[in-house]
Amino acid sequence: MAADKFCLGVAQITSTDDIEANLALVEKLYGKASGADLVVFPENTLYFRIRSGEPVKGLAWNGPELARVQKAVDTKGVPLMVTTALQEQGAKLSNSTILFRPKSAPEKLYSKIHLFDVEVEGAPPVRESDFFTSGSGTKVLELGGWKFGLSICYDLRFSELYSQYAQKVDAILVPSAFLVPTGEAHWHVLLRARAIESQCFVAAPAQTGDHKSESQVRKTYGHSLVIDPWGKIMLELKDSPEIHVIELSRELIAKARQQIPMAGHRRL
Repeated sequence: MAADKFCLGVAQITSTDDIEANLALVEKLYGKASGADLVVFPENTLYFRIRSGEPVKGLAWNGPELARVQKAVDTKGVPLMVTTALQEQGAKLSNSTILFRPKSAPEKLYSKIHLFDVEVEGAPPVRESDFFTSGSGTKVLELGGWKFGLSICYDLRFSELYSQYAQKVDAILVPSAFLVPTGEAHWHVLLRARAIESQCFVAAPAQTGDHKSESQVRKTYGHSLVIDPWGKIMLELKDSPEIHVIELSRELIAKARQQIPMAGHRRL
């Protein structure tokens, strides 16, 4: 029988291009996640490119960085999820979500499908396709009797992805690094819409604040969110690095789906 409750740790951080500093911050916040069944960090967890023109650093699958994260998980005993750039066999990288379980090998679960090639007014241009190869297909993680649909940041804008998860999962995860202009305009409304249309929880750990490297700075919106199946914001982390453990309940999923039985009304 599936567990009625699940305690999710949502971490908000300000990563930079200093991998060592990012690892130290992950270890610090992860260590504070008391009572969590799973801890989730945002996109660009272990490396965040800041300087224009600099190549993105992809981490090696068998490298010391992932081994260090695995060691922390082995010690604490709580599954941990990060999303970061990984080296692949081709010339490009993958922007991938990795799950670390205690006393187990890391698992690459999902790679970002939709790559962020945009020029948003008020922010530097971004072309992820210059560095990353696109992932393909959905992924559902089953953990502790709960099902989690996986996605990453820019995926949030593509409802056809989330229609694959609707009614099939208990929660959707959206680790992100939203720009400030798009965050202010679209972050809350898109995440709440995904929860309402899917009638499940949505959790979106986010990068936040000023990401500094020498004389250059990139800014992200923050406001990590957890939203219930009715579209209510249960948790919002504003604009500083922190971690919070929140309890999710199947009762809220059942209540939303009972009141508005969308599964039986679908026609397309």
